[in-house]
Amino acid sequence: MKIFKYLSAAVVTIALLSSCSVVKSVATNALTSGTNTGSALSTLYKVLNTTGSIDLSNVTNIINLGKILTGAGSVSNANSSFLEKFTSGLISGSSGLVTNSNASAVINGLKALSNIDTSAITKAAASAAAGSVTQLTSSTPGVSATLSQLNSIFSLMK
Repeated sequence: MKIFKYLSAAVVTIALLSSCSVVKSVATNALTSGTNTGSALSTLYKVLNTTGSIDLSNVTNIINLGKILTGAGSVSNANSSFLEKFTSGLISGSSGLVTNSNASAVINGLKALSNIDTSAITKAAASAAAGSVTQLTSSTPGVSATLSQLNSIFSLMK
């Protein structure tokens, strides 16, 4: 009987440690995703303010666009714990462009972005990140709607 108690205690301990590890991993992923998204938003925001447009033939811009879309996808149905960590990363990654006061509106903008069919853009971003030559144009499906929504998000960051 004592062996059964010890065995049960060991199983419960292992399960508890595993669940803590999963929770920590999810929190780390949320923070990293938010940081990457914030950094990409900041970079494209600065490009737009410097040049007046986002050059869709620039590989770095396409990769940053892909990072934003990845972040948008991660917040679309996220729970409050994930969103809290994501928001913290978003604020730190954006170099101060996303703040506590505008973070909720930016998150809502990202959620709206996740409702756009961006499959052609995400494929182009993945290809660009892998080193393949990639070209996006305003006629690529989803590009116009995505850039319009990004402009809405950028207007929150001013």
